[in-house]
Amino acid sequence: MNIYRTHTCAALREDHVGQIVKLSGWVDTIRDHGGVTFLDLRDQYGITQIVLHEEYTSGKESVITVTGNVKKRDNETVNKKIDTGTVEVHADSVVIQSKAMRNLPFEISESKNTREEVRLKNRFLDLRNPSVRDNILLRAKVVSFLRTKMQELGFTEFQTPILTSSSPEGARDYLVPSRKHHGKFYALPQAPQIFKQLLMVSGFDRYFQIAPCFRDEDSRADRSPGEFYQLDFEMSFAGQEDVFDTAEKVLYDTFKTFSKKDVSSAPFIRIPFAEAMLKYGTDKPDLRNPLIIEDLTPFFADVDFAPFKNVLVRGIVAPGAAKQPKSFFEKMLAFATEIGMKGLGYISVLEDGSLKGPIVKFLSEDKQASLRKEMSLNNNDTIFFIADSPKAVNGLAAQIRAALGTQLNLINTQKFEFCFIVDFPMYGANEETGAIEFTHNPFSMPQGGLEALQTKNPLDILAWQYDIVCNGVELSSGAVRNHLPEVMIKAFEIAGYTQADIESKFSALFNAFHYGAPPHAGMAPGVDRMLMLLADEENIREVTAFPMNSNAQDLLMEAPCEVTEQQLREVHIRLRQKN
Repeated sequence: MNIYRTHTCAALREDHVGQIVKLSGWVDTIRDHGGVTFLDLRDQYGITQIVLHEEYTSGKESVITVTGNVKKRDNETVNKKIDTGTVEVHADSVVIQSKAMRNLPFEISESKNTREEVRLKNRFLDLRNPSVRDNILLRAKVVSFLRTKMQELGFTEFQTPILTSSSPEGARDYLVPSRKHHGKFYALPQAPQIFKQLLMVSGFDRYFQIAPCFRDEDSRADRSPGEFYQLDFEMSFAGQEDVFDTAEKVLYDTFKTFSKKDVSSAPFIRIPFAEAMLKYGTDKPDLRNPLIIEDLTPFFADVDFAPFKNVLVRGIVAPGAAKQPKSFFEKMLAFATEIGMKGLGYISVLEDGSLKGPIVKFLSEDKQASLRKEMSLNNNDTIFFIADSPKAVNGLAAQIRAALGTQLNLINTQKFEFCFIVDFPMYGANEETGAIEFTHNPFSMPQGGLEALQTKNPLDILAWQYDIVCNGVELSSGAVRNHLPEVMIKAFEIAGYTQADIESKFSALFNAFHYGAPPHAGMAPGVDRMLMLLADEENIREVTAFPMNSNAQDLLMEAPCEVTEQQLREVHIRLRQKN
């Protein structure tokens, strides 16, 4: 191949026996057998065993070039765990390209079991671990596949600006001070939202981009505190179902190509937001969990049981749970207390069909029979009750549902279950002030258009907004966009904005809509979250080459960092003392 190697460390097989080859890589392991030393040589592609008949003096992770003869291993020494396991290279020469001169902070193969702080500080070593490396290589393959798929579907790839203006999109902006314009700032884009809509107004038909997005948010397992990437796409002369059709084709093919798990086929299930909140307690339901939440508030309206008075009551039937040991119920009660519940009531159906539980004595025989019928209770089932305020009950029920699914091993971990959440409310009431505000993307088209805005209670107006969810993870949000100035003015007016506010904060888009804008719609599945699911990782940082830690710090590059007084002066900034 070149002066350093004729083959990679994954290439050699039995048909190479007898050939003189040259390999280069990192020394993975060293085994000294007295007079004969065995090295495992590792590169990006794999491992080859090297046999030395002289002393090896450098340490592990040194970079070497080996020239030698390929020989077949004895049957008893074949290593079936690696692709090159039937052969080895007997070295005639070893050239040390670069010595590892410091003690390793962790064993490369054990890096994932090391404290995150140490891993990220030495990320270049962490990435040598094959399991970490493979996630990054998977990322490259998936991104390439997504690009090809979008182009096959007729989309054109664009690049939109990284330095832009600040706009109120929900999260905090990352600000960049301007040197040339005293006292003014650029912002890093939270998403290419306005730019992609402007491209539609410009006459381009189908846009896509593997778009970097920057949001100063707190970290979560599925959210980076700095930058993340989306498969951002937009379509002119398109509605909700057109977007869904594209998303289904791309996501199904991607997950089917890069995973051996079952993938739900198109069309993905459509679930209205209100139904999702009632049945699953969340707008990010994990459909692998078969448990359903039922509203039992009307059922308990005439039951004299104090904890269920003046609250909403939800019920979840756990099949076969009555046969679980006492410890199961104790664990569920402990979990309920941990998440803020005062208790966790339940009723079990025994083998003989009778009901047992602390709430049973408050139910008449007719009520007991009605409960069994209404909830389709079978022998050995247990129904758990969640009772709380309208604000809290759905979230608590969602967590109990998830815990039951896990404890009862009901979740099929070998499956990807997709669904669309649709019919989001356009507006909501602020919990503290009661003021009407947008609940989702303010650029969405309200269902019913201008007439709905003029005639309906704002809290009853639905928007053409949607999310796509996989296994309880929100992959994307999107919407049919509002492309009519008069509708935009009224929609923002309801949320407390004036036309002057719109012209000031969204001047480019508002102005463009006065020159003929096509109906358009789109969405933006998160690339990082897709990869997290495909790699079967629990944290998004495992599929990012150089991630920040949970405290929004790049420990490798020591960012954020202090800068010089001269740099601050150039951008007209003076630092305040911390209070």
